[in-house]
Amino acid sequence: MRSARTPGDWADAADRVAANDAVARQLLDRHGPPNDIGLTRREERFEALARAIAYQQLSGRAAGTIFGRVRDLVGTPMNADAVAARTHEDLRSAGLSNAKVRALTDLSERTIRGDLRLGDTARMTDAAAIGHLCQVRGIGPWTAHMFLMFDLGRTDVWPVGDLAVRAGYARAHGLDVPPTEKEMADLGDPYAPHRSVMAWWCWREVDTENGPW
Repeated sequence: MRSARTPGDWADAADRVAANDAVARQLLDRHGPPNDIGLTRREERFEALARAIAYQQLSGRAAGTIFGRVRDLVGTPMNADAVAARTHEDLRSAGLSNAKVRALTDLSERTIRGDLRLGDTARMTDAAAIGHLCQVRGIGPWTAHMFLMFDLGRTDVWPVGDLAVRAGYARAHGLDVPPTEKEMADLGDPYAPHRSVMAWWCWREVDTENGPW
């Protein structure tokens, strides 16, 4: 469950992954250790999860543009009450799909009711945090994995459902075809308990725009 909170933590994790793996050593040389993963403050986690919803199934650039419009519409701080004050049509006008508006609305409502306790997620195990997040409509394992990595700083997240991670793994290891999700699950075992590092490197292999964000 350990969170890597500083650049030094991630540098140490990267060195550990690369110590006994030739491909990992090459990836470390090419990309360095993860430099955009940390621990989001409690009061920023609602916005972080809203951002994760906005980024689902979109390129980083397109999602960033849409989420910027959502933030401008909702205002700051972007919290559950601020989102609840906007109508479905308001949020659609920012470029969110109907499904994402419903997800963002459910996120807001569950937070206001107290069903969702984002401030407590840093103390949860990875499995417990994923289960807690997935109660929200439209949030599945991928979104939960992104939150665990980029906002809780978890070092052992292995998002096998992410096509870019699988494609990056294939490129790094000289494979003609990306592994399937099932195959990918076992391929991550040698990098535990620092699979987040390998996932980050896989993104770097196929994307020059800082991974899923």
